Amino acid sequence: MIYRENNVNANEMNELQQKASVLIEALPYIQQFNRRIIVVKYGGSAMSTKELQENVIKDVTLLKLVGFKPVIVHGGGKEISRWVEKVGMEPRFVNGLRVTDEDTMELAEMVLCKVNKQLVSMVQDLGVKAVGITGKDGGLLVCRKKLSDGQDIGFVGDITHVEPKVLFDLIEKDFLPIVAPIGMDENGQSYNINADDAACAIAEAVKAEKLAFLTDIEGLYKDINDKSTFISNLSADEAQGLVDSGYIGGGMLPKLSGCIDAVRNGVNKVHILDGRILHCLLLEVFTNKGIGTQIHT
Repeated sequence: MIYRENNVNANEMNELQQKASVLIEALPYIQQFNRRIIVVKYGGSAMSTKELQENVIKDVTLLKLVGFKPVIVHGGGKEISRWVEKVGMEPRFVNGLRVTDEDTMELAEMVLCKVNKQLVSMVQDLGVKAVGITGKDGGLLVCRKKLSDGQDIGFVGDITHVEPKVLFDLIEKDFLPIVAPIGMDENGQSYNINADDAACAIAEAVKAEKLAFLTDIEGLYKDINDKSTFISNLSADEAQGLVDSGYIGGGMLPKLSGCIDAVRNGVNKVHILDGRILHCLLLEVFTNKGIGTQIHT
């Protein structure tokens, strides 16, 4: 028998009880989403510092350990731009899409695969098995050339088919899949894919319970300049109404349109979160109030 002295004072006991309350609040969500797939689109500012990277990976790893089946789809646009400039080329964009010539495509694939394996290492350092793949593996993402308002922007892919078997097989074997958004066409040509598009298409194909976007803003606003117009919860039809009414513009427009399509094509809920907030994913999934915008059927 082991004895120990009780040295916990009142303040420490209160802190411990608060921690226990947090776990109890999370319990019904853990029960509800046990063994359900959650797709996490990870990129932008959420990847900007090592601290943010580590905390996002900790969040996703915790989801895995409490019974979720997470799939990470990551970007790497800022890192690609850094390398494009590093080799003496100039990054070019048309309507927010990177102009991807043959040299840029080769560089993008190299950088995204590098980022992919870094994320795999971070997950495995936390004791969870992970496998990094691209959309080329197992024919996961089949593409055709994407045009931007009729303009040819090079090897930028528009997804025509998703083959989720490779993901289901990895999940069944208890791996956490981490997907880099590179696809190929039926002739084997590689294409750079917008990571938001890849995440939506994958979430639809696996009928994910949740699709979480880690973005650069707190969520959705009816008026981005008026913080009082923050929208925490809305249906896909209500979101479409905002789009049709012209309230949504800029980079949020294609993202929100993808969210609406995802919900209408089998994804139960989509969450738009500020990836700069530490543990934003856990705060949204495991607390009663949440912190971002939730889009549902």
